[in-house]
Amino acid sequence: MTTVFSSVKQKISNLEATRITGRVHSVVGLTLTVAGLQRAAGLGQRCRVHGLHGPVTGEIVGTSAEGLHLLPFGTWDGITVGDTVELIQTEDGIRPDDSWIGTVIDALGRPLSPAPGFRRGARRARGRNSPPPAYERRRVGAKLETRIKCVDLFTPLCRGQRMGVFAGSGVGKSTLMAMLARNTNADVIVIGLVGERGREVQDFIAEDLGPEGMARSVVVVATGDEAPLLRRQAAWTATAVAEHFRSQGKQVLLMMDSVTRFAMAQREIGLSSGEPPTTRGYPPTVFSELPHLLERAGPGRPGEGDITGIYTVLVDGDDMNEPVADAVRGILDGHIVLDRRIAEQDRYPAINVQKSISRMLPDCHSPEEYAIMQAARRALARYADMEELIRVGAYRAGSDPETDAAATFFRSANAFLAQSRTETLAADQSFAELYRMLLEAGIEVALPAQAAAQPPAPRGSGGRPRATTGGYRA
Repeated sequence: MTTVFSSVKQKISNLEATRITGRVHSVVGLTLTVAGLQRAAGLGQRCRVHGLHGPVTGEIVGTSAEGLHLLPFGTWDGITVGDTVELIQTEDGIRPDDSWIGTVIDALGRPLSPAPGFRRGARRARGRNSPPPAYERRRVGAKLETRIKCVDLFTPLCRGQRMGVFAGSGVGKSTLMAMLARNTNADVIVIGLVGERGREVQDFIAEDLGPEGMARSVVVVATGDEAPLLRRQAAWTATAVAEHFRSQGKQVLLMMDSVTRFAMAQREIGLSSGEPPTTRGYPPTVFSELPHLLERAGPGRPGEGDITGIYTVLVDGDDMNEPVADAVRGILDGHIVLDRRIAEQDRYPAINVQKSISRMLPDCHSPEEYAIMQAARRALARYADMEELIRVGAYRAGSDPETDAAATFFRSANAFLAQSRTETLAADQSFAELYRMLLEAGIEVALPAQAAAQPPAPRGSGGRPRATTGGYRA
């Protein structure tokens, strides 16, 4: 009996898998139409087109009376009418593994950097996954210390929070991301470079991220010259890798640069599949795909870890209300706005405090920290209202004590908030310094009664910063 079963098993293993094929009907631009597969395949499935220069993989993005419409993971060079199109019947996806940490991979999960120990995991992770059900998720966790002064003071970040970084080109998004990657306490960092310039990938990894940051990172890269399917897939792959580590109970920092290029890739896909252009040429699927992607980050289920998401948004023409920026701002839990005018004054990170907000406030700050932050925000807002008059000499010093105090505070705070990419400062030290500058400018800070009456004794120069702050003194 054993011999019979062994023989049957051998014959079954030698059987060839059923091949379901069709024929190329037409190729127009990026869209290839295939006939003969309408009853066997659906949207999202992949096919292999056998052309003159070898097989090309494509994904089904639409259907019509003529057949199925495919877009390539590359180009259709060498493909002509009548070529064979084979349906790929294996489930698409990647297989993340702990060995991926410290490596650079492409949108399909293949290593790009030397990775001797690289291996694929046992479980397949789908690139296009569903977010956890809302009622099964835990709440956002404790505050994360980034050691970036402006972020810790005015736009604090918590475990499981999703924060957007909004800026035009060349204002310092990548540098701020690298500072967050090096300084933020996380078990694993997953970085998705979507539509990045090919020249800048090595610069970001070697200079901005550095060996220390790379040692705990997985970098997913799809450069701007790659097909729109690959650029979209890179965002999905980075999120799937982050979900893999979250399911292991780890704290994950997911950084994506940029969501705008993901939206542009989806626009190319949508228009090629026949969708009508709507707002500024973006088809409707762009605005349905954005929440589906961004909602996958955040706290996990009980027993799992968290994905803290940092998403950059490349605003078109420095317009913070353009469609993609407006849609993303409504989905995320806060936004940091990088201002070109501040960057031109050579103050980096060029964070506009008045336009940036964290939706975790006020609960993530202690009462003392929140009081200091409020006083500083009011003083900076007061100076912003009068800045033009002060600069042209239309305001005379001494006319308004509040404006004089705000101007004094601005000069010291503006210099203090400047920070090089290698500089760090503990959060409680940042608050203590901000409090000192407020008092020196003559600005009253309404600290809680207990903290104001019993401030802590000053620490020695060798003291270690505490994780929480009880009170402040000049």
